Amino acid sequence: MSITITSGGPASTMPGLRRAPRTALVAAWTTTLASFVLVVASFVLDIAAPDSGPGIELGPGFGATYTIAGFAFALCALVIAREDPRQRFGWAILPIAAVWALDGFSQSYVRFAITADGADPGSNLALWFLNRFGAVLPLGIAALLLIFPTGRFVSGWLGRLGIGALAGMVAGILIVILAPVTSAPDVEHLPAVVDYNYLALSALDGAADVLHPLSGILTFAGVFVALLTALLRYRRSSGADRDQMRWLVWAVLVVVLTIAVVSVADIGSAVDPVIVVVAVLPVAAMTVGVVRPAVVPVEDLLVRTLVLGAVALSLLAVDLLVVALLSDALGGLDDRQLVTVVLLVTALGYGPLRQRLVRLVQGWVLGTRGNRYDVMAGLAASLESIDDGPAQLAAVARAVADAFGVRYVAVEVDRSGGERLTATYGDRPAEVRTLPITYRDEEVGRLVLPARGLRSRLSARDEKLLGDLVRQAATAARTGRLADELQLSRERLVSTREEERRRIRRDLHDGLGPAMAGVVYQLETARLLVDADPGGAAAQIDSVRAHVQEIVADVRRLVHELRPPALDDRGLVGAIRQLAEHQPLPVQVEAADLGALSAAVEVAAYRIVAESLTNVVRHAGAGSALVRLERSGSELVAEVADDGIGIGEDVQAGVGLLSVRERAAELGGRTDVSCPPTGGTIVRAVLPLGAHGKEQQ
Repeated sequence: MSITITSGGPASTMPGLRRAPRTALVAAWTTTLASFVLVVASFVLDIAAPDSGPGIELGPGFGATYTIAGFAFALCALVIAREDPRQRFGWAILPIAAVWALDGFSQSYVRFAITADGADPGSNLALWFLNRFGAVLPLGIAALLLIFPTGRFVSGWLGRLGIGALAGMVAGILIVILAPVTSAPDVEHLPAVVDYNYLALSALDGAADVLHPLSGILTFAGVFVALLTALLRYRRSSGADRDQMRWLVWAVLVVVLTIAVVSVADIGSAVDPVIVVVAVLPVAAMTVGVVRPAVVPVEDLLVRTLVLGAVALSLLAVDLLVVALLSDALGGLDDRQLVTVVLLVTALGYGPLRQRLVRLVQGWVLGTRGNRYDVMAGLAASLESIDDGPAQLAAVARAVADAFGVRYVAVEVDRSGGERLTATYGDRPAEVRTLPITYRDEEVGRLVLPARGLRSRLSARDEKLLGDLVRQAATAARTGRLADELQLSRERLVSTREEERRRIRRDLHDGLGPAMAGVVYQLETARLLVDADPGGAAAQIDSVRAHVQEIVADVRRLVHELRPPALDDRGLVGAIRQLAEHQPLPVQVEAADLGALSAAVEVAAYRIVAESLTNVVRHAGAGSALVRLERSGSELVAEVADDGIGIGEDVQAGVGLLSVRERAAELGGRTDVSCPPTGGTIVRAVLPLGAHGKEQQ
């Protein structure tokens, strides 16, 4: 059997696929609207309730607070239903929202309906729901933890354990709902019609003392299994799934910090809103994890929350301790004097200590990255006192490790000749991430950091600091690289100079020297023949003349190799025009007045144009070429363009192009080779004129 979905009838037109989204949206909207109605009703009942009485004692706190929590849960379910109606996580939130909303409304109704004068109809039902259905709330939280974020239980034994734990919690809830109460609270002026055991099963009266502890054990076991499942899901997750789980981790962290603060500070009547926040926040965070996990960088959110919470708890504890000590030591003062002394001591003495405490806690959690100036100044001082390249890289690695509090940092730098210099700090973890080190848009190395760990998470501010540190590493790497290149350049210079000297010496010693000696001998022979054989002497002199011409040609060849004679005879433009005339294809030369140029610039420009024209003739398949020479400020621009086939992307630079680049680089210039869309190849060399060229401007 096959199912065909045409463009005129999308998947939503299929009956089975259409009903599921519609049902989910209807259920979510219905629960949301009903919860809102209960919120309004709870507010009205809380306002109309008396200030005191048995109802107030049975339902302490405003019920509207808990009804608002139910409305918030319903909104979360509605958001998920609108985003993905088939996501089971949204369906799981709906009964939780209904229980919270009904629980809050029941509390408001108990406060309003039960007075010393009597009880309104439905009071027992509301009291029964308020006292009994609170046990459903842990079940809802456990169910959400077991199916987050996929909406399904974990496969395998862990999923079956979770289902069994939920079944046990349901049994515990039934015990709480149906078992009679063995110890009722003592409430003054309680109307006789109020029944704590409303809808309870009298058959369970004898076993109530045993069943209630069993219910607590089952509830605790279910919550424990749910937390264990969430922990294992987090450890097994990666990528986008890990980001979803981090939202739950963040919510748990906020809840723990909130509970810690509430346990230290007396918040009075604000305890109910805090309870609601503690209950709603995890569900809201999980909703974000399901719908939009990348709405904000959750890693940065985790780090900032941890730092803020650690600092807040530390400061709160120290603040309370300082106030308690001052109050005890200055107990003889009145309130105004005590407040004045406490403020002075705090401003003059404790204030600076408090700031140091903040830096200490931040350093303990995230390293010294918060003190950007200290980090950069320390690294700069270290680099100034170290001349060796490897030692500088080690200083950069140590500075990054200290600043970010990570246990492993590696700095890798590419050196001349294909070598790689690496400086490491700490032991390499199993997973790492690599960040490029660039200098003037050129990658000169890599920075390796741990891929996992709280301190490895970088905010935008951290990335900026890391960029500053990496620039220091790039400078150190560039310094070492320049030192290598300088040494290599010196070695090449010495080697080239000595090779050139050896070649010239060989040409002079083996060629020109013996040839000149032969001329002397031939002239001496001619002198001896002048009187005895004038004809033979004349022939000998003719032979000497031919031999001398060959020697002159060799001398000219040596001079030409040192510097093209055409540059001295015609100048740069004339020499290039002469070069163009001897090419097998038409070459046009365009050049303005270049002024006086140094010998090095003239030779380099001539060689670059000659080599480029050679490449055009041999490889370009061109019909013509154009040579442009112009003086632009303190630079000479030499450009050779052809109308050939261009250079393929996968073609590596040959000896000719490498020679062109090297000749430009020797003078501190640059070369650009491009293939325009219109076809052909353009070789553009920019040569700095140097001090001599500037004087001629």
